[in-house]
Amino acid sequence: MKTIIIGGGKIGYNLFKTLRERDYEVILIERDKDTCLKIAEDFNADIICGDGTNLEVLKDAGIESAEIIAAVTGADEENLVICQIAKLSFNTKKTIARVNNPKNTVMFKNLGIDNTVCSTQVIANLIENSFDKEDYQIINTFERGAMILAELTIKEHNPWSNKPVRDLKLPNECVLVSILRGDNVIYPRGDSIILVGDKVVIITNKTILSIIVSDLYNGGNKKWLLGKRI
Repeated sequence: MKTIIIGGGKIGYNLFKTLRERDYEVILIERDKDTCLKIAEDFNADIICGDGTNLEVLKDAGIESAEIIAAVTGADEENLVICQIAKLSFNTKKTIARVNNPKNTVMFKNLGIDNTVCSTQVIANLIENSFDKEDYQIINTFERGAMILAELTIKEHNPWSNKPVRDLKLPNECVLVSILRGDNVIYPRGDSIILVGDKVVIITNKTILSIIVSDLYNGGNKKWLLGKRI
């Protein structure tokens, strides 16, 4: 799998290093000559010095045969242009763009960029997810926090306590993944009973998680109908 990275800053440098260590075929393009020389010395590799928005520079890097283009410069507009050139001019299968301003994430998606990475959003999610409560914890997030894998501890007075899974009436935007009971992992079926002390693992979004947590631990008594709370 051939990958072209555009941008030799800290992100591009470490990405280039990681992919080389994993034996991927990877080419780095960087416009600053001194940066190129330093990276070339560190890795004993050929680095292309040039503008990643220039068609000839991209051709020299072998973009016609590249499967992935990762534009990770410090300028959002440059990353967008690079990815669009790759898509429209070279039919690159996958484009990845660094987004420095979180407000640009939706625009990048709407303009056809396959994946975006915003360090601001990632760090913010990591900080937010660090404040796990005693009753639940966020295990992981996906799609920049749009999907959340969470673990809920069942207490004696929780509405889910001593109920079969079929009676939970979960919203459409929530999937029950597993039940952790001591050292055992239970893959839930409709007749699986949730007991006090169980840890229930769900995948959902931030809004639904907040409502479920409120219902379980703060005395919420609303019901769900076709995925909507009434």
